[in-house]
Amino acid sequence: MIVAHGSRDPRHAATVHALGGRLRSLRPGLRVETAFLEFGTPSVPELLDRLALEGVRDVTAQPLLLTRAFHAKTDLPAVLRTASARHPLLRIRQAAVLGPSPLLTRALERRLYEAGLTPADKPTTGVVLASAGSSDPEAVAVIAGIAREWRRGGWCAVRPAYASASAPRTEDAVRELRAAGVRRIAVAPYVIAPGFLPDRIAAGARAGGADVLAEVLGPAPEVARLLLRRYDEATAAALAPAGVGAGLTA
Repeated sequence: MIVAHGSRDPRHAATVHALGGRLRSLRPGLRVETAFLEFGTPSVPELLDRLALEGVRDVTAQPLLLTRAFHAKTDLPAVLRTASARHPLLRIRQAAVLGPSPLLTRALERRLYEAGLTPADKPTTGVVLASAGSSDPEAVAVIAGIAREWRRGGWCAVRPAYASASAPRTEDAVRELRAAGVRRIAVAPYVIAPGFLPDRIAAGARAGGADVLAEVLGPAPEVARLLLRRYDEATAAALAPAGVGAGLTA
């Protein structure tokens, strides 16, 4: 069960469903469903109710989230616990969030190259790693750490930026790089699907004068492979002796 945050923007759900389709093509024997925490249907409780009625007995909830912030730590676990209590025969486990992972870095670079850059541009190009943002210090620290690590891959500079809750904003990070003398600046949205905050990232890239704006990660092959990896990790943990038992597992 892929669990996305959800958005009023119809592009968000379309992207999530496209990602689910890619998973089915990569692993035809695996049943893949999608649900949303907000603004989309089915909701997580609705889907779990339907699966329980169908006689499903084992579900892995895979958060379509890039950091361990509120939705991964509090919101989704609470929803899953409630569903588990309502359906005691349904075993529900929550897989880990997607990031950080080298596969996500590869997906970011894929989008930058699709936007017109090449590996030869790295030494003269600064990148703004623009995420949705969070008030959770752990999530902010993870984004900053990804930027530092990505810089070692050969880019002239990599700066984190946030569309909400934290600073700097995308446009400010672009201007900082320009003031530092960086010749070419690209904005790489570290978000899965389109919506309000990704649109804010794009607006900030334009306002700051970025030279390149990549697309969101979307159903990139690397994202799909990472989803399957997290699913396999959660399944393997459940089969270990400490994971034996019914109900919701972390």
